[in-house]
Amino acid sequence: MMGNVKIVTDSTCDLPISLVEEFDILVIPCYVNMNGKSYLDGIELSRESFFKSLPSANPLPTTSAPGMDAFIIAYKKLADAGADGIISIHISETLSNINNVAKIAADAFDAVPVRVIDSGQLSMGLGVLALVGAKLAKKGASLDEVEAEILKKKPLTNSFAKLETLEYLRRGGRFSFTMQGIGNLLEIKPITKMSNGISGVEMKRTRKKAHQRFLEIARELGPAEIVGIIHADAYQNALQIRDELKYIWPDVDPIISYVTPAIGAHVGPGTICIVSIQKEIHKPLFESRFTNLRDRVNRFRNNISGMYNNKQED
Repeated sequence: MMGNVKIVTDSTCDLPISLVEEFDILVIPCYVNMNGKSYLDGIELSRESFFKSLPSANPLPTTSAPGMDAFIIAYKKLADAGADGIISIHISETLSNINNVAKIAADAFDAVPVRVIDSGQLSMGLGVLALVGAKLAKKGASLDEVEAEILKKKPLTNSFAKLETLEYLRRGGRFSFTMQGIGNLLEIKPITKMSNGISGVEMKRTRKKAHQRFLEIARELGPAEIVGIIHADAYQNALQIRDELKYIWPDVDPIISYVTPAIGAHVGPGTICIVSIQKEIHKPLFESRFTNLRDRVNRFRNNISGMYNNKQED
């Protein structure tokens, strides 16, 4: 018996509209709070408009989860249209409350079964997992089959981003003015990473070294079956990365998309992120599951004075 499973996700997924429409994915918009107003992400505020306003925004924009009603309305819409099961997959619980709101809504909704999945990802890391489910659902797979396939791919999904500036980490409270100033002097370029709910960051000196390491991470991960490139108002840089990835993953045509304000507010313009689902992982993104962004930033803070002294001696 053919199933009629539908996929629900949130606007942090960063999937291009063309894929959302082709695979009938329902995207619930988050709220972007900016310059004293609250906007529905992607509906009342475009990515382009957001990044034009970001440099002058004070305080830094914030985001908030959709209310429970938004999820119930979405689930009801799909059930009324004939869905016999729903997968609701969202940004990692370590980053947002969206998944918890979806769980509460799913518990309150009984028209059809709703399975809520924590993607353990952000941006198109979430998006490609939603896409995996949507492609299988379109073929008539059952709710159990779609859920199982997403959970199978989840630990094989990786996201890593190269930031152009430390300014937005500072504005978000991760660095002080002093730490940012020293980081700028040392030409520090952060590379943030996320896999299966674990986040971390590497610090590289100079843009060139950061770029080399960025591509090295892709090589280390192993062969990929799906690849995405997400940019923060840096489309030409995304095209350059696409061309370079042809030598690493020659059989994959990357999906290119614009980053959501929910992520863009914290990383700033110029950021490029690579997302991939590996066929197999040759080297994990993290050597230890205890690696996390806060620990890495603290280590950076502890070591940066030594790096500064070394530079003075050069």
